[in-house]
Amino acid sequence: MTAAPGGAGDLLRPWKLLGAVSTAVIVVAVPLSLVIEPVGRGAAGPVAPPVFVGRERCAGCHAAAAEAWAGSDHDLAMAEATEETVLGDFADATFVHRGITSLFFRRDGGFFVRTEGPDGEMGDFEIAYTFGHDPLQQYLVPFPGGRLQALSIAWDSVRGEWFHLYPDRDIPPDDWLHWTRNAQNWNGMCAECHSTNLVKGYDFASRSFSTTWSEIDVSCEACHGPGSAHVAWAELPPMARPVGDGDGLVVQTSGITSREQVELCAPCHSRRSELGDFSHSSHELLDRLVPALLDEGLYHPDGQILDEVYVYGSFLQSKMYANDVRCSDCHDVHSLELRAEGNELCGQCHRLDTYDSPDHHFHKKVVDGKPSAGARCVSCHMPERPFMVVDWRADHSFRVPRPDLTRSIGVPNACGQTGCHADKSLDWQIAEHEAWYGRARKPHYGTVIAGGRAGSPEAREPLIRLAGDPLYPAIVRATAISLLGGYDPDAEVGALFDLALADPEPIIRRAAVEGLPGMTAEQLVEKLAPLLFDPVRGVRTLAASRLAGAPDGLLRPYQRDRLAEVVAEHEADMLASMDFAFAGHNLGNLAARLGDSERAVEMYRAALEVDGLFIPAKMNLAVLLSSLGRNDEAEVLLREVLDAQPEDGQATYSLGLLLAEMGRVDEAVALLERTVELEPDWVRAHYNLGLALQAVGRIEDAGTALRRAVELDPTSLDALLALADHYARTGDLQAALVVARRMTAAHPDNPLGRDLTAELERALGGPS
Repeated sequence: MTAAPGGAGDLLRPWKLLGAVSTAVIVVAVPLSLVIEPVGRGAAGPVAPPVFVGRERCAGCHAAAAEAWAGSDHDLAMAEATEETVLGDFADATFVHRGITSLFFRRDGGFFVRTEGPDGEMGDFEIAYTFGHDPLQQYLVPFPGGRLQALSIAWDSVRGEWFHLYPDRDIPPDDWLHWTRNAQNWNGMCAECHSTNLVKGYDFASRSFSTTWSEIDVSCEACHGPGSAHVAWAELPPMARPVGDGDGLVVQTSGITSREQVELCAPCHSRRSELGDFSHSSHELLDRLVPALLDEGLYHPDGQILDEVYVYGSFLQSKMYANDVRCSDCHDVHSLELRAEGNELCGQCHRLDTYDSPDHHFHKKVVDGKPSAGARCVSCHMPERPFMVVDWRADHSFRVPRPDLTRSIGVPNACGQTGCHADKSLDWQIAEHEAWYGRARKPHYGTVIAGGRAGSPEAREPLIRLAGDPLYPAIVRATAISLLGGYDPDAEVGALFDLALADPEPIIRRAAVEGLPGMTAEQLVEKLAPLLFDPVRGVRTLAASRLAGAPDGLLRPYQRDRLAEVVAEHEADMLASMDFAFAGHNLGNLAARLGDSERAVEMYRAALEVDGLFIPAKMNLAVLLSSLGRNDEAEVLLREVLDAQPEDGQATYSLGLLLAEMGRVDEAVALLERTVELEPDWVRAHYNLGLALQAVGRIEDAGTALRRAVELDPTSLDALLALADHYARTGDLQAALVVARRMTAAHPDNPLGRDLTAELERALGGPS
């Protein structure tokens, strides 16, 4: 691709860069397979790896734990469909959704549903397994290729009725969300967290599963690891048990830190992506998975839950987590029941004579003869949201209500939007809050993250401060770092990333690797080559992915060898997850960096085979096809994105740049003008619009666009250069000189500003 005619910079530079960005996409309830590795080597030879033995071998010694577990959510996580386990009405019950009538009935002792199948035709499907029990139960149907698919019609076990998980959506059979497609596939989306010793067994070549488990539900060894070594230890006479070798448990659950316990629960109680097969042999969380950050669409800007993110990401934000509170402080680890009811649960740590009082919560304890919801600790500090329509889940960040943030950044608050006073105006909520606590409120990181999501230049400095402040939770700092990756790099941002790459928290190091702003190959090797040796898999594999394709001459021999090893590790992680679009997308990015365009196209198309609306893969495939001279195919892909998401500013922008490359600059201008309507604070969009307007002769409009780009980011080297060039082309050399001097002041180490300043001064007859 070439620069647009008459432009001061490269009109297509963002288009080129897009394909080089490896986007990490987080998916719901991703499974992790169990592969037990040898734990050591003794004098007599290799030690046999421990194996799973089943709950019966545990219950003999741990009767109390087994009794508490029986009937728990873990026990009832999954079961074969029988008279005892099926809760739903299969007595010829009907359910109508969006014009489709489904029938639930019995045949030959089995449970069946007649509903819309994968081809859009009605068919009869037998239920093989139940899935969960309270407050809803889903049903699994076997499909070819070893697949188990979860019906989107579920049983409300509280109200005793059928309901649809997506009540307001039309979901055609080719949609990723249709019950016969990957979003509802048990093997990949659900299995790991509902069964024990789950091995997903996905084969990409045949697009099939050979999934296995040792126990159908979440049993003892799901948390404690394979128990054969522990059983062997327990069967020895007490005096014969080895001294100092432990009790044979693969995963210790007593005598561990609060962080270790929280991370023991996190693999199933977090929104995350998987890193290959799960092994109990590693106790570092990011060796097994990558937890989602406080990303847009998953969390509100202030970190409140928005989508189905489970518990871990919320709890990391809390003061409870910072003060070593752990899951078992509130939940019995075997029955999963709360350790106390009502405010007594909080009273385990917080003085109830202080906090369970109207002097603290400003609400009556009893209203109309009943306990007041406003006096419950959780009403204010753990507001709930419904997921899967009927499953209300509490936010575990334990935050205080902030109606002022509802006004400033549009987040909900526990007084109104998610609480008791939804019928009251926001003005009323704020006034009541200020009457209790005063007008002044502490600054909140939510305002910074909201600004960063919008790409606001004013958010840049606060993001740098937030990312570098160790007093904030690691997940918040990592989120700030990821947002800083969207800003133009300079010395201050670079220094922040240097510190983040060496941070003791793996989640921060990974965010820094992923968000590291664009730089030369030499700089990238300098920054990331040391991280090829990072002890945490989730950090080093991402570093290898970004370094793939680096010129051999930039790497020392031991670094080249290590890069090859870790790239292979990354490929194995992704191949194990090829039933998800993100894996094919990431392998496509890897192949593109390695110069293997044919494999890159194959992997991007594999991602789109899983989910035809997986936008990152479709966008990057369009970039790649354009680089191969297949612009017509690239245009088709981008128009498909815009047909599906007409308000997508990135796709609008990218199509505009592509059309400019194809010489259709008038069409490009229209798309770039639309982009700045959709994304009014996007510096690059205004910058490229200015260059495109120059190319079609709309000089005055071009100046307006370029001035807006500089106004949005006064330090942008590209925007400053383009504006200086614009003034020079229109004959205003004095204005061009002013801008050139601003370039020098903003980027003193870059000779471009100095050289342009000197040239303009000569043209004007000397310094002025």
